[in-house]
Amino acid sequence: MLYETYQFHDDLMLPLRLFARTFGGLMQAPSFGGSMPLTRRWQAALEMISRFELTHTRPSFDIAKVAVGNREVDVTTEVVLDLPFGKLLRFAKDIDSPQPKLLVVAPLSGHFATLLRGTVETLSRDHDVYITDWANARDVPLAAGPFGVDDYVAYIIRFLEEIGPGAHALAVCQPCVQTLAAVAVMSEDRNPATPRSMTLMAGPVDPRESPTAVNEFAVAKSLEWFQTSVIGKVPGRYAGAGRKVYPGFLQLVAFIAMNMDRHRTAHEKLYRHLSRGEAAEAEKIKTFYDEYFAVLDLTEEFYLETIDRVFHKAELATGEFTFRGRKVDPAAIRNTALLTVEGGRDDICALGQTSAAHDLCRSLRPHLKRHHLQANVGHYGVFNGRKWEREIYPVVRNMVLAME
Repeated sequence: MLYETYQFHDDLMLPLRLFARTFGGLMQAPSFGGSMPLTRRWQAALEMISRFELTHTRPSFDIAKVAVGNREVDVTTEVVLDLPFGKLLRFAKDIDSPQPKLLVVAPLSGHFATLLRGTVETLSRDHDVYITDWANARDVPLAAGPFGVDDYVAYIIRFLEEIGPGAHALAVCQPCVQTLAAVAVMSEDRNPATPRSMTLMAGPVDPRESPTAVNEFAVAKSLEWFQTSVIGKVPGRYAGAGRKVYPGFLQLVAFIAMNMDRHRTAHEKLYRHLSRGEAAEAEKIKTFYDEYFAVLDLTEEFYLETIDRVFHKAELATGEFTFRGRKVDPAAIRNTALLTVEGGRDDICALGQTSAAHDLCRSLRPHLKRHHLQANVGHYGVFNGRKWEREIYPVVRNMVLAME
């Protein structure tokens, strides 16, 4: 009944949101005194009501141009490979000189890959960028079968094979584990598409290191508790009807609860900007929350296996991680350079959890390993924002260039 209850509440709020949008639009007419302070306050209140919703449709990456050298070039988003649980997208540019091919492995943790829009935009200046665009599980028919951690690893391998030899991989947050496993398997198999470098950013390679509130919550509850408390069934109106999922709205609620004061303050600022007619300032906040409130559902098997294998058992760190029945050994990685990145104020993936990859990749020679600690950023700042662009990205770029 979990998903049905949420859907009932959302349906109940729909008429109120429609009324707020309609009446708010009418109040902008000169006959309503649209520029008067009192009218603007009413308009602001109505817009806040109209925004009280979650969306389940992937927003657009909306990257039309990027700066390459001293000029701007057009960017076209192409679907390179379309699989049931995810697409491989490429941000193709109209340039003559080839750039290093880079696969961005996006997290499957309740938000769409478009949350990495800023990451992709920055990377596209110097790289031929691809990204894993994961599907919303509620839109995937039951006939497509299950999708678990092993399937995620298989998708990464398949995507790298589609890109071809000579590529690089960059994983953000949760998929650092699966990316390291995929590269280990490809290295052991001498797969020609094994990436030249692997960048792991703020991911739980060993969640036992400096556990955060997220880690502690994950290990404090049994797997059975998660299965009975947070798993719901997709309602009949959607393509994935009957599929058991971890709903994206629950993950969003958990994220918001971790930083409630910050989100409350942001919405108070949004109301003030709207009521004062400060459109540019309001638009920045709205753009962020339009993306933040776009959520996707995870398959039951992927969510529960992640809790069990990544957090409860820390299988990769303990040497117990398997891929389709075979033991995964990161020591098989000998030629793929490793860069790990951590944020000093990361309250989701703390210091030491990502850099643990260096001990696991014990066959790599020292010159193929590098760790970067960005002391003054939190989790989101590792891959987005000014510090990412000015201080972290140059380190990533240099690692890729060194392996070209």
